[in-house]
Amino acid sequence: MDDNEFLAERFEEHRTHLRAVAYRMLGSLSEADDAVQEAWLRLSRSDPSAIENLRAWLTTVVARVSLNALRSRRARGEQPLDVHVPEPIVSREDGVDPEHEALLADSVGLALLVVLETLAPAERLAFVLHDMFAVPFDDIAPMVGRTPTAARQLASRARRRVQGAATVPDADLTRQREVVDAFFAAARGGDFDALVAVLDPDVVLRSDGGTLRPSASIVVRGAEAVASRALMFAELSPYVRPALVNGVAGVVVAPRGQPFSVMGFTVAGGRIVAIDALSDPERLRALDLTVLDL
Repeated sequence: MDDNEFLAERFEEHRTHLRAVAYRMLGSLSEADDAVQEAWLRLSRSDPSAIENLRAWLTTVVARVSLNALRSRRARGEQPLDVHVPEPIVSREDGVDPEHEALLADSVGLALLVVLETLAPAERLAFVLHDMFAVPFDDIAPMVGRTPTAARQLASRARRRVQGAATVPDADLTRQREVVDAFFAAARGGDFDALVAVLDPDVVLRSDGGTLRPSASIVVRGAEAVASRALMFAELSPYVRPALVNGVAGVVVAPRGQPFSVMGFTVAGGRIVAIDALSDPERLRALDLTVLDL
């Protein structure tokens, strides 16, 4: 084995970890893979003998690449934060693909990613690296151009936002599915009261239609408003396919086998507290939904 092959092998040992870092930073698998590829390119141009801790070095590179990508998004004014739904990870209902397990550790549901989207880039980096991957603030500080104390404050501010806005879903997947099934059964039957009954009073529906379907980009709050919205789309109920969306109960809506929407449900206390729907045709085309046999 030559030096380059040995280096590539060592890099592959860390690929899953690096994808997990980048996905939490960027909310997009495709962008996460780009960040990981950039880390490999930089490693291949570096002197490996000068790197004491390869995992830490690669994590820093991926974090910096991701931070620059987030800052570029903001500079271009992309993705209105009130309607941007991150890229979901869709799995069969009978279990998460082993390749995705590490990506979805720490309950990285769509609802949490939506909250992370509202953070400033430096806050997101500090929170993700420290709270999710236990990276010391001494290592985070140079990445954001702050002192370790200031980096700690960034993470603390982000933590308060996340804890105040992100709901941890019920652990029982079977119960989650029952609640989601009841939601669609009520929508199919036009039963407004039954819809309201499975929704938390403060439920939030976020739908991201992207530039190709702007009318689908909405945020609806409150059980009655969300129930009314659900009744408007009752005709799509026959095309609902159960799936796991970021590890929790969700569905793919696919009329005639063509994906129309991916919906993730956050069920807490036996009621739906958040519905995050990606209905952007362009981004839906980029998702790997082959596992569902649509």
